[in-house]
Amino acid sequence: MNRKILKTITPYLLILPFVLIMLFIFLGGISQAILQSLGYLPVFGMDEITLSHYLQVFANSRFRSSLGYTIYIAFTSASLSVIFGVAIAFLVHDTKRGEKLAYTLYKTPIIIPHVVVVILIIQIFSQSGIISRGLFALGLLENALDFPLFINDRAGIGIILTYLYKQIPFVTLVVFTVLKKLNNTYVKIAQNLGASQFQILKQVLSPLLAPSILSSFLITFAFAFGAFEVPFLLGSPARVTLPILAYTDFRSPVLASRPTAMATSIVIAVIALGLILIYLRLFKRLTKQDLEGEII
Repeated sequence: MNRKILKTITPYLLILPFVLIMLFIFLGGISQAILQSLGYLPVFGMDEITLSHYLQVFANSRFRSSLGYTIYIAFTSASLSVIFGVAIAFLVHDTKRGEKLAYTLYKTPIIIPHVVVVILIIQIFSQSGIISRGLFALGLLENALDFPLFINDRAGIGIILTYLYKQIPFVTLVVFTVLKKLNNTYVKIAQNLGASQFQILKQVLSPLLAPSILSSFLITFAFAFGAFEVPFLLGSPARVTLPILAYTDFRSPVLASRPTAMATSIVIAVIALGLILIYLRLFKRLTKQDLEGEII
């Protein structure tokens, strides 16, 4: 075999065993989940393929409530992350040490696991946390129970705060990177034509940044939509997200709940896959736009 060809394919041959194992686990898990969601569990004497479990899922008021609550958590956290992330990106871009500050903002939260952030949120925002005790020590609270409920609350404030801590730096870095690569010719032309800063932001920068902002929104939305550990630890038992609902049904001693749990999981996977496809489409558009900007 030609040495050049061997050198080219060697890295792929080295990772091939890992890729095959991961594909086997992933495809095996997905296929089992699909079969079980269709009611095929021969071990438990269920061997009839049916879509009735999906119909039961969509007809279930618990599912619809969980779906709405999951969308609320994901949309709120993603929207706030984009708003604050974009604002911080512009502030960082105007500083002399912008790049270093952006990478610092990105690296610090990203290396901290979500479980650790959950513990920090509990220690700070719970009714027995640092803020509550501080207000009590200052005489601003008569009782710790007077402090607003941010943890295990129906509004999911603790969940959203955790996501914001992780997602705002991510959005900041993405938008800052695009800002850094933008062709300043458009901004200079707008300034020469007498455009205000707001007009430049609205009519020049916003269209150029829109693909990266939308991509950041979709990524953060998809993550929050399918996350399990944060809602499980900080969520309210009265209102659960879809992953928690699927987990609860899966753990139920009633075997008839297993197919509905799998159907719920497949619905989550399909929504996440749809968001990924939208993201890839936006990414392709963003790449094309960057190339056109470089040519200009």
